[in-house]
Amino acid sequence: MHEGGDDCESSGANFGPWVWSAYRAYNELLREKVKKRFDAQEGPWMDKVADLLVQVVNARWEGGRQKEKELEELYERLEKLLSE
Repeated sequence: MHEGGDDCESSGANFGPWVWSAYRAYNELLREKVKKRFDAQEGPWMDKVADLLVQVVNARWEGGRQKEKELEELYERLEKLLSE
């Protein structure tokens, strides 16, 4: 680092990208920790929701009258699961 009284350097302006990177890393780490907590506590429930949503999408794509009853049943199961 060069010696002298450069105002920009002494105010930390040259460290902006490094500081921004540090904040970003901090937020990413916190995000990962939160995700792990959610997965531990809510993971099994979220797996059930995800499974039902895949079934709903597949039933809607297949369409037809026979799928309408299946869709109603899937929506009821999803509504019950989301109210838990």
